[in-house]
Amino acid sequence: MKDVFKPNGLGIKRIFKATYCSYLGFKAAFKEEAAFRQELVLSIILLPLSFWLATSILHWALLVSTLLVILIVELLNSAIEALTDRVSTDHHVLSGRAKDMGSAAVTLSLMIALITWGASLYLKVFN
Repeated sequence: MKDVFKPNGLGIKRIFKATYCSYLGFKAAFKEEAAFRQELVLSIILLPLSFWLATSILHWALLVSTLLVILIVELLNSAIEALTDRVSTDHHVLSGRAKDMGSAAVTLSLMIALITWGASLYLKVFN
């Protein structure tokens, strides 16, 4: 199919529309999702600590990337929950499963950050 049928347009116009959609997504997550706000505050607190903790630019990038992964997974989890609730708020085994799997993904992203930051802190203190 040709790109002519893309609803967001082509070229630079599409980039601007996509950027605006991203802004709306961040705004909605911040307004509606307490977990996203909490993880954003955690990231803001840990960001300055990453400069002290990192032993190289690559190490710093790894620490910051783990924080971004948490936020990304939380956004995806929130999107799954919103879409599931849009379909129906009635209890359904598949809706519950989708929400639980999204929550599990957030937990795994937090574990990645905990392992990475914990190992980095251990090396900084005991090395």
